[in-house]
Amino acid sequence: MENKQPLLFESFFNSISLPKLTYHWHVMLLSTLGFTLAAVISRIISPIIFPKTYKNLYGIKRFNWDIHFVSSINCLLVVILSIPIFWDEELINDKVFGYDTYAGNVYAIACGNPGLDLYYMERAVLRPFLNYYGAVFLMFEISTPFVNIHWFMDKLGMTGTLPQLINGICLIVTFFCARIMFGFYMSYHTFRSVIAVIDQVPTFLCVIYGTSNIILNCLNAFWFFKIIEAIVKRFDKTGEKKHKHRSGGKAATTTIKSDGKTKKS
Repeated sequence: MENKQPLLFESFFNSISLPKLTYHWHVMLLSTLGFTLAAVISRIISPIIFPKTYKNLYGIKRFNWDIHFVSSINCLLVVILSIPIFWDEELINDKVFGYDTYAGNVYAIACGNPGLDLYYMERAVLRPFLNYYGAVFLMFEISTPFVNIHWFMDKLGMTGTLPQLINGICLIVTFFCARIMFGFYMSYHTFRSVIAVIDQVPTFLCVIYGTSNIILNCLNAFWFFKIIEAIVKRFDKTGEKKHKHRSGGKAATTTIKSDGKTKKS
């Protein structure tokens, strides 16, 4: 009988207790390359679409612009890809130790973006552990596009405008629904699932996941109020906002009304 040849890096991944990474490391690598390419594309198209704004960004500010562009692509991609995981019968039947190739590939794609918690995703979903609930973690990204749009509007001189107000409302609603209501609810069910098989779960995984989950939920609550505060600050009682920018190499201030029009002095 012919012996089965081990897959590439299989022994290494087994030695670090990430056996399922054997089947997904190439997806993670391609994802990293893909998001890197997206950053390059941002540097090419941003000066064309937003010539005045992008060309006036230097150093870390231009880097942050590209990062927000990549983040927008990443969050939309992983959220859409994660939705089918909630109806995966194999993972539904075993929410703690169940494994599915499709879910593993989705999490590998998510790991390709340094903005997500790479260590958590690797240890938790590629061990495998809590494969089903990994999709819950990724659903938090539903609010991220509105965060990025809010950031871009500030850079484009749209601070305090009506479009930013509408986006801010969408940000508050999606953040509350995804990270507070859905996040807290699913965290409760996650702990229930783990407690039911607590004798089979390594202690270090319980400590890592339990601690990080509690901290994340507390941070989400904190960020929610900070987001509301930040959005409210952009609109004074008259519906106007003073936007600071540079004109002719000198600092200047322009008063912008809530309809997006510049107020005449």
